[in-house]
Amino acid sequence: MIYERLKSISLILLIVFFTGVSGYQLIEGWSTLDAFYMTVITISSVGFSEVHPLSDSGRIFTIMLILFGTGALVYGVSSITAFIVGGEFSDVLRRRKMQNRINRLVNHYIICGADQTGRYVIDELIKTKRDFLVIEKDQQKINYLSSQEILFIEGDATHNAILNLARIEKAKGLISALHTDADNLLVVLTARQLNPSIRVIAKAVEEESEQKMRMAGADGVVMPNFIGGMRMVSEMLRPSIVTFLDVMLRSKDKTIRVEHIDIAEGSPFKGKTLQATGMLDRQGMTVVALKDAEKDSYIFNPPKTTVLAANHTLVVMGDIEIIGDFTNKARPPALS
Repeated sequence: MIYERLKSISLILLIVFFTGVSGYQLIEGWSTLDAFYMTVITISSVGFSEVHPLSDSGRIFTIMLILFGTGALVYGVSSITAFIVGGEFSDVLRRRKMQNRINRLVNHYIICGADQTGRYVIDELIKTKRDFLVIEKDQQKINYLSSQEILFIEGDATHNAILNLARIEKAKGLISALHTDADNLLVVLTARQLNPSIRVIAKAVEEESEQKMRMAGADGVVMPNFIGGMRMVSEMLRPSIVTFLDVMLRSKDKTIRVEHIDIAEGSPFKGKTLQATGMLDRQGMTVVALKDAEKDSYIFNPPKTTVLAANHTLVVMGDIEIIGDFTNKARPPALS
């Protein structure tokens, strides 16, 4: 829209200058330089004298050039001024800055849809300090994202081009929280095609949609109605546990979460005992379980003498800042 307006202004001014130069050359027989100079001083109304004496035809042409040329120049200047004063210029700069940030994203998360479900996802990613961007096409939601300085791409998440703009080939995960199961299913299919290794989580309303989405390539399917029902019955049967989880998720003083720490090949923690990592002595974090990928099993409350291997994943609970510190320490040097 903005670029189209600037192109139109430039085209109008170019036509005026071309007409002026050509007119003086044809009517008065002047050189290109003299004709161009006369056109400039005529349109800009600087009041300089004529390059050469004008014929009657030349004077009539000059009058027409003043009327149309000055009008075009005033229109161009006023449009550019309105563009700057009206805030559109700052919007262009802000959007370009945002695009530069998007172009640098690696191992980020893509959120498709910024409705109520999507906003909870966004809040959690902000609290846990993850890199992410949102794909949304509703203008009201886009205004909200912009006001919160959240990275976003305006468009339809079911389209390949939009997912490519979101750097899906470099993304770590994608969450599809669109309104309909059909749209979420299409996003899953498209995302899996563009990046076979990405982790995809989709929202489903109908029970029969869950199997279809998993067959399409979703790693996880979340059903809000099912989760809502389980939450309600848990409030009735296990109120203390629910209260504890609410305090953990909604605490404003610090962010407490259940997270995982992967022990990869080359990790400084590989071959060390759980005690030697310092996790058990750090206040504010608890090791809940250890997952052995080869055996596909969990050891709950693992003993401190447990030797960590490259196929282990630690499930921990505590302050996200402390967990993040140990996550960085557990990475191989080349990935830090």
